[in-house]
Amino acid sequence: MVKTVSILGATGSVGSSTLDLVEREPERFQVLALTANCDVERLAAAALRTNARLAVVADESCLPALRAALAGTGIATAGGHRALLDAAAMGADWTMAAIVGCAGLEPVMAAVARGGTVVLANKEPLVSAGEVILAAAAASGATLLPADSEHNAIFQCFESDRPERVRRIILTASGGPFRDRSLAEMRGVTPEQAVAHPNWSMGAKISIDSATMMNKGLELIEAARLFPVPTSRIEIVIHRQSVIHSLVDYVDGSVLAQLGPPDMRTPIAHCLAWPDRMATPMAPLDLVAIGRLDFEAPDPVRFPALRLAREAVEAGGARPAILNAANEVAVAAFLARRIGFLEIAAIVADTLACYDPAAPATLDAVLAVDGEARRIAGERVEDCVA
Repeated sequence: MVKTVSILGATGSVGSSTLDLVEREPERFQVLALTANCDVERLAAAALRTNARLAVVADESCLPALRAALAGTGIATAGGHRALLDAAAMGADWTMAAIVGCAGLEPVMAAVARGGTVVLANKEPLVSAGEVILAAAAASGATLLPADSEHNAIFQCFESDRPERVRRIILTASGGPFRDRSLAEMRGVTPEQAVAHPNWSMGAKISIDSATMMNKGLELIEAARLFPVPTSRIEIVIHRQSVIHSLVDYVDGSVLAQLGPPDMRTPIAHCLAWPDRMATPMAPLDLVAIGRLDFEAPDPVRFPALRLAREAVEAGGARPAILNAANEVAVAAFLARRIGFLEIAAIVADTLACYDPAAPATLDAVLAVDGEARRIAGERVEDCVA
């Protein structure tokens, strides 16, 4: 059977990897919708290559350029927030949710409400609105699959029908580019140094999150949402080679691990073909060439984001949404050279300390919490600049 596919965030790194896999087996997939913020050139090219039915730019000011690029092709075009939600709700069999930041929350909800399989590559739906998204999926019958390499690894190793047999989940972390630097050395690092991940090729925001290890904190929250294991039994270890993507420890002492190259096409392919498998262009893993696999505990002093994330998920309510929103504001300020690297976690901590609303029960309430947390974090950024 041909599987209909929509890709929300088609021009980013995850969207591009997804397109690469879809285009390798065009007989298996029919592309319904592709979306981007305003990268008209890449979006139009992808729509033409895949013969997509619809191409959407979230920034409506970019729509005239998209229409011109696709004029006479038969591919429909649209722009703006409403058009983005409509594209997400087209009813594709399989939807990749890869829009970075809280901008992806409403499109994910629109896709989940229509049912089908929704693949989560962005962290915000489960971090900021986890309970709301999971409730919506239960109501619509949608299947949620994790494309993040760590959660996909857990998904492949986790016996979902016997969760009581799981003793621990072990999330692996590369440690980022500053895993061997002191606090004094990290104080003066530049955005260019922070985005230079030693193992993965990723966008700027997630690369900064890797450098602060906030990405692993956010993944801890996601794992707590996705898998029925108490957060006290979800551990984080640094694994420099990024070959083992995560592990599941069972009560009998067996530890199952998923190994693979540091390439997002492997977990995406697992989700794209699930419950089957599909070929990818990656070469077989050469364990002899790899030679060794190293593990160490993360340093909570140099990487306080891990503690902040664990405290947020254990407290529950609005805390994870506040954590995520403040982090997005702080990372953007660092990339703009307005604050220092170590101030990212400090701004998140300050925002959590002065804002503690009731737990949000709806997506609108989540977005309200997100907005207020951004305002507070923004004020803290201005304090740092001043």
